[in-house]
Amino acid sequence: MPAHPPVSGPHLKLAALLGLAGALATLALMPYAMVLMPQQFAAAPLPLPVIVLQAVVETGVLCWLLGWLGLRLGAPYGLDAPWLRAWVYRRPRDPAWHSRWWLAGLLGVAAALLVAGLSLLGPQASAGHAHVAIPAWRGALASFYGGTVEEILMRLLPISALIWLLARGNRRVARPWMFVLAIVLAALLFGIGHLPAAHAAGQLGTPLLIARIVLLNAMVGVACGGLFWKYGLEHAMLAHFCADLVLHVALPLTGPA
Repeated sequence: MPAHPPVSGPHLKLAALLGLAGALATLALMPYAMVLMPQQFAAAPLPLPVIVLQAVVETGVLCWLLGWLGLRLGAPYGLDAPWLRAWVYRRPRDPAWHSRWWLAGLLGVAAALLVAGLSLLGPQASAGHAHVAIPAWRGALASFYGGTVEEILMRLLPISALIWLLARGNRRVARPWMFVLAIVLAALLFGIGHLPAAHAAGQLGTPLLIARIVLLNAMVGVACGGLFWKYGLEHAMLAHFCADLVLHVALPLTGPA
């Protein structure tokens, strides 16, 4: 049984809002990305404004189209963005949907602190791949990308698609174990999705380092996936945003200079 009743109705306008949010979040990410991957930007054959515009447009369109697909596949099983839907379509929110904004924020902060603590254990990056110090304001801007683009592409779409596929083999009925499996698989995919950026930043080394990056990011993914299932996409977005604020703003400000 889904955590909430199935959702019917249009999705294109809501997906367009997700696309706009994704485009703006990508624009906000650029100051962070330019410090994290300076060589890639320096070696790019196009002028910086063109690179930024291309990334913003491409990500916005991707979030719009794949967000629509995720809503279309997941909404019949209660996987939706109910608060944004009510606002976009000027409809009263279904009373069956409950909010736990405080829980989303708390889980995001807790997951980030757990990741930060566990990252101190085990193998560390070599001295030649030292961690890049990024100003907190750039980290704050980058947090919008995680809370929007990554939740649309790495949570809304894969979980909805997996539930749709699993339910088709069960007379279109989604069982709780299907949601759990989809959340875990999407979380692992989310962790793997961080490897290209880590490689570009020179943070990959041994297989243990790779596994740690995947598993630590997957921990955040499981927390956000559970919130998406139980309370809607907006709760997952808030949790992810809070986690990134801790990892990219709070901890750098409190850590050694």
